[in-house]
Amino acid sequence: MASPPSSGAPVPPARTTVSVVIPVHNEASYVEGALVDLFADLDAVAVDRPGGAGELAVDVVVVENGSSDDTADQVAALAATEPRLSLLRLATPDYGAAMREGFLTSSGDWVVAFDIDYFSGEFLTAAVARDDADVVLASKRAPGSEDRRSTFRKTATWGFNLLLRALLASNVSDTHGMKALRRTVIDAVAGDVASTQDLFDTELVIRAERAGFRIVEVPVTVEETRESRSRLVRRVPRTVRGMWDIRRSLG
Repeated sequence: MASPPSSGAPVPPARTTVSVVIPVHNEASYVEGALVDLFADLDAVAVDRPGGAGELAVDVVVVENGSSDDTADQVAALAATEPRLSLLRLATPDYGAAMREGFLTSSGDWVVAFDIDYFSGEFLTAAVARDDADVVLASKRAPGSEDRRSTFRKTATWGFNLLLRALLASNVSDTHGMKALRRTVIDAVAGDVASTQDLFDTELVIRAERAGFRIVEVPVTVEETRESRSRLVRRVPRTVRGMWDIRRSLG
């Protein structure tokens, strides 16, 4: 078969847009330095420059929710000098509601969820380059992962995985942490997620799984860079009730 004639003009590189969503609450002593580190990490993997695999353009959406300090002011000041950064503000402290608002407001071909103290430019670039996945999860329990957290927290993750399988019949091993989702997934399921607080991520992933989207889990190294600000013991009963609510709502 003859090849079509070439126009002689070079083919412009494909352009993929990525929106990073980061919820923050009362992070005035941490947020500025962390965002500077994040953009340095993104620049180190050249995410905004044309290359052999095409251009990757990244914007970062920080969703401040119910802070009583000047977290929002610090983000706004940095956004005035960093065009890739934007700020959303919610009146009520709620991690899950902040994630939902950020996801639904984002505009990227891919949406990547990071925490202010847990992010990776390498994960972002590898995830959005995949053509075999609609959702990419950085799983602490995937083969090859290295979990350097305390035994107590590793045990809690193991217990959460049991609940995922027993209550929600899920095949994924971890729903929290870094994740990347195609725009098609966000448009299809994010608006239907009712869970807030700790379980927005879980219901989002379960809905994507049940809708038939392709989910890939990749190994990750997890090491706490600072002491956790939430009491895990207090979250356990809320998590169990929340997962039961997800089961009842999804059938």
